[in-house]
Amino acid sequence: MQYLEFEKPLAEIEGKAEELRAMARANPETNVEKEAAALDKKAADMLGTLYKSLSPWQKCQVARHPDRPHCKDYIEALLTDWTPLAGDRNFADDQAVMGGIGRLDDRPVVVIGQEKGHDTQSRIERNFGMARPEGYRKAIRLMEMADRFSMPVVTLVDTPGAYPGKGAEERGQSEAIARSTEMCLKIGVPLVSVIIGEGGSGGAVAFATANRVAMLEHSVYSVISPEGCASILWKDAEKMREAAEALRLTADDLKQLGVIDRIVKEPKGGAQRDRTATIEAVGREVRDMVEKLSGLSRDEIVRERRKKFLNMGSKGLAA
Repeated sequence: MQYLEFEKPLAEIEGKAEELRAMARANPETNVEKEAAALDKKAADMLGTLYKSLSPWQKCQVARHPDRPHCKDYIEALLTDWTPLAGDRNFADDQAVMGGIGRLDDRPVVVIGQEKGHDTQSRIERNFGMARPEGYRKAIRLMEMADRFSMPVVTLVDTPGAYPGKGAEERGQSEAIARSTEMCLKIGVPLVSVIIGEGGSGGAVAFATANRVAMLEHSVYSVISPEGCASILWKDAEKMREAAEALRLTADDLKQLGVIDRIVKEPKGGAQRDRTATIEAVGREVRDMVEKLSGLSRDEIVRERRKKFLNMGSKGLAA
């Protein structure tokens, strides 16, 4: 288990409990189970207290936890007959974006998501989940295919944002993001999205302009990262805590604002503490969202999705 900055007191208690059990394994005559159990209870209580009142910045840290399940984990656990599809038929295949066809139960679906990687090598290969233009053009190609064959689209969002490199800009990064967002609005099949970690900037919106948007309890979704916001507004990236507060990037805030539709509860201590339970919870939400949209006609699906985004923020403007 990798501990976050605010979890250090918890790490000490759980570490002491593990030391006691290691001592008992080395010397079977040593009876320390009672003391270890007491430490376990203390750690569980502390874990509940910590995660009951996380600040927005702490939620950012949890959303970025390397042990959270990633796009690849959800695909492997929830889908059968998975067939990955690669390339944008124009420039290259972007490893930051996964996409393909699979079965969710018995229903064929197209799944598209950002993958960050799980170790140093895979993170570099996946560009830390930051897509280049060819990644968004791959997503466009797959959405067009899903529309042609009447398959629902599921997107899994986990990116700090689109890759801001020179080559990406030269190949039309902003245009690719805009086209992907436009395709999300155009397709006549159900489109549901889940923010499973970070939802950063246009890189996330290009996947999450959906009929229904769900968000894991400790995920974040915002127009810019707290560090980027702090650098622009205060010329000081260390002001990220203040920026996180101002951005209103938590699931509770975004549900209240009408930006997302559902919040998926995470296990106590975050998704990284029980990856299986988290994946199962997301699977239930995705099935339910797709099922509730499947009875609509193509025109109703497009109209409902466009209306959702056109009306976003209207209550605040009226007030």
